[in-house]
Amino acid sequence: MLNVYEQIDRNKQRSLLIIIVFIVFVGVITWVFTQVAGYNTGFVGMALIFAGLMSFGSYWWSDKIILGISRAKPASRKADFHFFTVAENLALAAQIPVPKLYVIEDSAPNAFATGRDPEHAVVCATTGLLTKLNRTELEGVVAHELSHVKNYDIRLMSIVTILVGMIALLGDWFLRGSLFGGERRREKSNNLSGFLFAIGLVLIIFSPLIARLIQLAISRRREFLADASATMLTRYPEGLARALEKIAADKEPLEVANKATAHLYIVNPFKEGVYPERSRRSWFANLFNTHPPVIERIKALRQMR
Repeated sequence: MLNVYEQIDRNKQRSLLIIIVFIVFVGVITWVFTQVAGYNTGFVGMALIFAGLMSFGSYWWSDKIILGISRAKPASRKADFHFFTVAENLALAAQIPVPKLYVIEDSAPNAFATGRDPEHAVVCATTGLLTKLNRTELEGVVAHELSHVKNYDIRLMSIVTILVGMIALLGDWFLRGSLFGGERRREKSNNLSGFLFAIGLVLIIFSPLIARLIQLAISRRREFLADASATMLTRYPEGLARALEKIAADKEPLEVANKATAHLYIVNPFKEGVYPERSRRSWFANLFNTHPPVIERIKALRQMR
């Protein structure tokens, strides 16, 4: 049985390994696509800088965009007193600024965090979460969301999203270069083996899928890390375990959730229950989940000491 410190270290190591694999994968894809399609590295660099600036703009205002999509409103200290005091106490323990607190008028219990760094963080909870969880369970949920903030998970996932988009962009360049760059391709045909071109064709088909799977794997590892980090703050893993059970077992779907925001929530808002059929079906099906199966998270929490 791992203690909480060992659990956090293991999750960090696994996350780092996945990120390194992702970066290597992006590098290989970039080299193959540029070689096959005949683009020089300077052109690719300029295009990626442009794509990065566009993504940075989205990232800088992501909290406002997400809160607007979710129809969230600022929380009231009088009406949501426990929410405020729990957040203040845990932010003090985590040694980060108290985040802005927002509430979604929805009876389905759930919560998420957003914001580009601890100084601009937001924690948002549904009214269902605030009414259906007791204070100890609420502490577990808020500690989980503050852990995402402290661990810079939102920034990390933004970078990963940019890398995934970059692979899709490179694939599009390769496709256009293959279809319309006939003359340039013929000039390079003496130096470029047919084998490399075949690899490029395979990668253009599978690289977006592979990149997406790596992105989802990172997301799942960060959920485990946030669970372990939350235990460090509350010193009571059972509180978060019980909260996860309640949230997952609740049958009401979160109406404001969509595929663009689903990965932010502490539990997948598209209800699957504590023991979803998909988690029992096969490991392959779980590769496409933004969250680890709730039962696995609860098991890991109850093994901590």
